[in-house]
Amino acid sequence: MKQSQLFTRTRREAPKDEVSKNAQLLIRAGYIHKEMAGVYDFLPLGLRVLNKIVNIIREEINTIGGQELQMTALQDRASWEATGRFDDAAVDNWFKTKLKNGTDLGLGFTHEEPLTAIMKDHIRSFRDLPAYAYQFQTKFRNEARAKSGIMRCREFLMKDLYSFSRDQKEHDAFYEKAKQAYVKIFERLGLGDKTYITSASGGSFSKYSHEFQTLSDAGEDTIYVNEGASKKGQGAKIAVNKEVLNDEVLADLGVKRADLVEKKAIEVGNIFNLGTRFSDALGLVFQDEKGKSLPVIMGSYGIGPGRVMGTIVELFADEKGIVWPEAVAPFAVHLVALFDAGGKVRAAAEQIYADLNAKGIEVLYDDRDASAGEKFSDSDLIGIPVRWVVSEKTLAAGGAAGASVTVEVKDRKTGKVEMKKL
Repeated sequence: MKQSQLFTRTRREAPKDEVSKNAQLLIRAGYIHKEMAGVYDFLPLGLRVLNKIVNIIREEINTIGGQELQMTALQDRASWEATGRFDDAAVDNWFKTKLKNGTDLGLGFTHEEPLTAIMKDHIRSFRDLPAYAYQFQTKFRNEARAKSGIMRCREFLMKDLYSFSRDQKEHDAFYEKAKQAYVKIFERLGLGDKTYITSASGGSFSKYSHEFQTLSDAGEDTIYVNEGASKKGQGAKIAVNKEVLNDEVLADLGVKRADLVEKKAIEVGNIFNLGTRFSDALGLVFQDEKGKSLPVIMGSYGIGPGRVMGTIVELFADEKGIVWPEAVAPFAVHLVALFDAGGKVRAAAEQIYADLNAKGIEVLYDDRDASAGEKFSDSDLIGIPVRWVVSEKTLAAGGAAGASVTVEVKDRKTGKVEMKKL
């Protein structure tokens, strides 16, 4: 992509009503556009990052047997009334609307009920189980106060996976697979070192749920971590949400209160045991080997790609701008040309750009007629991992008559600069 053609524009200042670091930087760097509080558009740069996050999640969920589908955001009230969750007294953040004929509809904030209803058409026998269905779909939550930029929105993308199992043993085995898949996802996203499997309330479904909490001063949650311990089989550091910190939980985890340290954290994912609440309410049953009718055991597993994106910005940005991990950066290389009057720099830069494209390397080429200071400032703000600079100076470093093309390479994360012959 040539930057002169890129549908984006950097800004020196963020909107005055935006207080979160992730939204300030993403808006300034041209990744997102704010429509209103808690509602953001993803511009081309932002969508490239979001899609890379989605693809990492998709690959790991497919690996454990997930099958992707796409469900509707518009929700018929019938399934939700069966579980008692269409009532505002039960769920206080519904967005609701009506058809022209007066029929009530909701905009989905999650999808347990409608997917359970779908599965009634596909699950009848023990031979149809287990089943694992997931989607990337827009959710709507009528938050009383949208805050934290793209980490808490009224409209947002969610990966929601649902498992359907014959019995608790089969469910528990998949639950652990999902937990390990989440560990791999956050490692690939660059968040592994700071992300903890956190015991949290299981609500009415089970004793515990598990959150994946990433340490950050921007976090809304308080967790207690034991950085030097890991529970066998979890594959990651463990923590306890403040809401469930008690002697019973500590005993279950095998940790001592004195070993735990209070931290602020961002919840980037969660997994829940659902038991038979939804299958009982909606009549999702199967016939076992003996012909007995049994309710399906369910689980749900969520990750918000947009929240992950905001978390990455919160963690890795510096005073100059965003610093993307390689796995999710919009481009691998930011090629910056400092043009000369004679046109030699432009010619060299165009050739480098063509060569990188031919090799399948994602490159953003700053071909704008702008000053070096403006180009470098924008490059730091946008945060692509590596910057290649082509200038009269680098061409001169290539030797007489352009014996070789040399670029100045700067690592965005470390600031290290070196000359590289191509």
